[in-house]
Amino acid sequence: MRWLDHREPIPASLRGAIVALGNFDGFHKGHQAVAGEAIKWAREEGCPSIVATFDPHPVRFFKPDVPPFRLTTLEQRQELYLAAGATAMLVFHFDGELAGTSAEDFVTKILIERFGAHGAVTGGDFTFGKGAKGNVELLRDVGNRHGLTSRVVEAVGEDGEVASSSRVRDALRDGDPQTAARLLTRPFAIRGIVEHGDKRGREIGYPTANLSIEHYLRPKFGVYAVTGRILTTGQELQGAANLGIRPQFSPLKELLEPYFFDFAGDLYGQEIEVAFHHFLRGEAKFGSLDALIEQIERDCAEAKRLLSARAP
Repeated sequence: MRWLDHREPIPASLRGAIVALGNFDGFHKGHQAVAGEAIKWAREEGCPSIVATFDPHPVRFFKPDVPPFRLTTLEQRQELYLAAGATAMLVFHFDGELAGTSAEDFVTKILIERFGAHGAVTGGDFTFGKGAKGNVELLRDVGNRHGLTSRVVEAVGEDGEVASSSRVRDALRDGDPQTAARLLTRPFAIRGIVEHGDKRGREIGYPTANLSIEHYLRPKFGVYAVTGRILTTGQELQGAANLGIRPQFSPLKELLEPYFFDFAGDLYGQEIEVAFHHFLRGEAKFGSLDALIEQIERDCAEAKRLLSARAP
């Protein structure tokens, strides 16, 4: 799948594409509907389909000190867009220049002149351009004057409410990965490189694969039933993971620490993805290592029970 940079001209073979416009971070049901309309339209027209995203997120550009809130990395988004059927991913690198581009120039100079877009699809609340003054009406009107057709996809409902990234984030912060998974149509997952740690898990009989959480949203700290995937081999694993600051040990350090059942291989330096299925309990500090080990045994038994009930 092609990975395009908005600052550069695109190959001639991708000009005339239908572009799905949005941030599409979580790529939840609503995002999938917008991208799906663009992909369907492109197939009908016999032209490429491109799904856009912004990096960094505009909120991060304007408010650099906000806590981490990303639901996916660019690499995860690329895989999701490819699985949806898109021809390419377009990354808008959100910087001062893009932030200062007027809404009309965004349509005429970037979408039409630089990319030669044939059509654009957005959600009804999509805004763009300097001061977020561009909206679906401006996109339609300016586009029509310059040969760019646009379509708007209405919001997708979920449990009587609109599917949104905010709802996904709220569910994860509340320790409700099942609701997040329903909105995303897949479990929320953190991807990272396995790092060397202090080997505390190995010392107590539960060796973990330590991952930095980096720019991901922080779900509720605690213990989860998880699955893992080794990206180089595709091997799927089941386990229990602690997400948080490890109050039992010093110094406190924010980590995701999955322990995978029935796995004895070496994961150091490998990239893995850990998917969150069930929240088991909050983080806690125990009176002794024996008490901690007993609780981990209970956590693992519960995680195995819950994961065994998953549909194949």
